[in-house]
Amino acid sequence: MRAGMRAGMRVLAVLLCALRAGGTELTFELPDSAKQCFHQELERGLKFTLDYQVITGGHYDVDCYVEDPNGRTIYKETKKQYDSFPHRTEVKGVYTFCFSNEFSTFSHKTVYFDFQMESACVTIHEALNTVIDSQTHYRLREAQDRSRAEDLNGRVSYWSVGETLILFVVSIGQVMLLKSFFTEKRPGSSGTST
Repeated sequence: MRAGMRAGMRVLAVLLCALRAGGTELTFELPDSAKQCFHQELERGLKFTLDYQVITGGHYDVDCYVEDPNGRTIYKETKKQYDSFPHRTEVKGVYTFCFSNEFSTFSHKTVYFDFQMESACVTIHEALNTVIDSQTHYRLREAQDRSRAEDLNGRVSYWSVGETLILFVVSIGQVMLLKSFFTEKRPGSSGTST
């Protein structure tokens, strides 16, 4: 049951990571001779990963570049079928992710990309570890309390057996005492007649 609970917690963490991290997963059509850009505001020191892949069209290739808020190109690849770009932001601001099919004059492309901010995932992972630690603490306290309850139950059982024996002995004693009150002692006949 614990393994199932932990697996469930990990699935929950992945879902929370996708929601809270602001991760984006998108498949879009990129026409020939076109460029499509996406913008994301990011904090300084945030680690993100951009994964992309061309799914259909032409030679399954596309140009991709990423610019920081100052307009400086921090990633640029041409005619790639797929790639992954991990990066830690150095400045706060709006980052631009562009996919270009401008080199192709007749083939449309379908492009998939996945953008994940990992520091939020780390925060969620740490929060999840805190929850697991709390659950472990409560589970240990529950085991300790169960042990105390079982010990107390054993003592109550022994006390009940002792009381039952004492009541039994006292009842027999009272019956014998009462019986002695009603037992008439007949004086012995002496054999003298008048």
